[in-house]
Amino acid sequence: MSDDEPRGDLTIRTVAAPADTNSSGDIFGGWVLSQMDSAAGIAAAQRTQSRVATVGIEAMSFLKPVKVGDILCVYTRIIRVGRTSLAIGLEAWVLRHRSTKRVKVTEGVFTFVALGDDGAPKPVPPQR
Repeated sequence: MSDDEPRGDLTIRTVAAPADTNSSGDIFGGWVLSQMDSAAGIAAAQRTQSRVATVGIEAMSFLKPVKVGDILCVYTRIIRVGRTSLAIGLEAWVLRHRSTKRVKVTEGVFTFVALGDDGAPKPVPPQR
């Protein structure tokens, strides 16, 4: 897969708003990170069919800034499944304001643990 096409499933799509900017007018990295964590949590919960919790961010690279009006699209893919945990590969791309040009802005790997009703780690079920 080339670096000009997203890898994974489109999981979240949202617009970057003025309330999410830093003093330079760029969107806070923490806002982007939050969107990625939400998307990864959706993918992890769907795969485990249970509650999940973020336990780590193995890698995170900010490549380009996100601007007000950009449409942030977060793509997810499961890259590793352990006994009670799984790693989700993420890519965040934007559609620049009033444009169809897609730009990769960040990528990362987030690790989640599957949780039972008691809040303790539980095995990830086999894939159906």
